Amino acid sequence: MTVLIASARRHGYAAYVGEGTNRWPAVHTLDAAELYRLALEKAPAGSRLHGASDEGVPFRQIATAIGRNLDIPARSISPEEADDYFGFLGSFAQMDNPTSSAITRELLGWTPTRPGLIADLDEGHYFREA
Repeated sequence: MTVLIASARRHGYAAYVGEGTNRWPAVHTLDAAELYRLALEKAPAGSRLHGASDEGVPFRQIATAIGRNLDIPARSISPEEADDYFGFLGSFAQMDNPTSSAITRELLGWTPTRPGLIADLDEGHYFREA
């Protein structure tokens, strides 16, 4: 999120590519930390785990939340503009990556309890400048 926020600050708008319907999974860092502990304690060797509490947040919603918190507009950019705007995240900003954590939750008894990505962004702590 910090890279996306820095790009929005630098450009004066929060961008999403095309319609912004591509989805990103997300998990609060404290829920991820709990999952990491559970994985060390309970996961069978070689397990593949997915730590997603938000299984697919539309990128347009992420950009809108960033724009709202920075008091700047959110707007669409073309795929050709993505690398210039997002830098190394240019191709990732266009990926549709819904990710289920249902098997991980069942296997480890993990239940994320912290705010989802949009609610976490709206708490404002990502936007305080150092």
